[in-house]
Amino acid sequence: MIRLLGAEVLTHAGYVVIEAADAEAALRLLRNNRQISLLFTDINMPGEMDGLALAQKVCLQWPDIRLLLVSGRAQPSLGEMPHRARFLPKPYDLDELVELVRQMLAVPPCRDTPPMQLAS
Repeated sequence: MIRLLGAEVLTHAGYVVIEAADAEAALRLLRNNRQISLLFTDINMPGEMDGLALAQKVCLQWPDIRLLLVSGRAQPSLGEMPHRARFLPKPYDLDELVELVRQMLAVPPCRDTPPMQLAS
């Protein structure tokens, strides 16, 4: 339900959103679509791989994809986060989500930017 709301809000803001039910589906989509610029994932997601592991894998395989992780349960340390990833704690304001995505996509990908956490 939350994924659907986030997708709807980002679509309404003008972004093309491709949804995946779990990490394996997300990886398949990434392999088949080179135009994806940002991965927005919950750390606590269904399946064998959580969102943190997914983001780590994406960071290694597709270094230009920006990474936005969210969670209402986990608060990863900077050492746990993939390089360049940003964390947004839940519950988050939907306008804040849209603004963060806008900011992340406004700058060229930078492989040397350290992970960042945002305060709620």
